Amino acid sequence: MDLEFEPGKNIAMKIPAHEYENTVRFYREVLRFKEITGNGAGDTPRFEFGDKVLWLDCMPGLSQSEIWLEVVASDIGKASEYLKEQGCHRRDEIEPLPNGFKAFWISSPSNIIHLVSSSDDT
Repeated sequence: MDLEFEPGKNIAMKIPAHEYENTVRFYREVLRFKEITGNGAGDTPRFEFGDKVLWLDCMPGLSQSEIWLEVVASDIGKASEYLKEQGCHRRDEIEPLPNGFKAFWISSPSNIIHLVSSSDDT
């Protein structure tokens, strides 16, 4: 099989609104992680996290924080079929992706969300 998976560069922390400002302050001021500047005032804060990018997303209505991971597939079509055959559940309803972005959402057996993206888009 010529399908390969590798870790992506992005980690998303989904944070309840009531904990969001303190969490951003923790990474920005307490740990003093290097912040990656965005394009505008309302952009999601992002920080260097080793060779990864840590995104801090405010999620109103969420009761506790979640970690979402990115996995890069060498062939997104084959990945979709393979993961389905392996009993992985697609979770495309959880967050819309930009039009034309070759990716989809799945859940691990322990309910960790993974963005499966195409190596063509990295």
